[in-house]
Amino acid sequence: MTKADIVDKIASGTGVTKLETEAIVEGFFSTVIDSLKNGNGIEIRGFGTYKVKKKNARQARNPKTGEQVFVPEHYVPTFKFSKDFKAIINQGMKEKEKQV
Repeated sequence: MTKADIVDKIASGTGVTKLETEAIVEGFFSTVIDSLKNGNGIEIRGFGTYKVKKKNARQARNPKTGEQVFVPEHYVPTFKFSKDFKAIINQGMKEKEKQV
């Protein structure tokens, strides 16, 4: 599913125009990015948590050449799904398997 598909689905379900829905979706994405960029996490109950984790500098190995490579300290965004979200997905997939 692409961002355009998400916009279409939300617009058809709410009656809001696609243009307005796209602005809302873009606004959500921008808010998440800005918050994480500033070091703040986001918790959406029943959905999940966005955080930024610090990765320490380390020596790594290029798998193709075997050469040692220095990887500097960096930060990576992470997302952890809530228990409720995981349970809903698990139940839906089990029901789907039964239909096949």
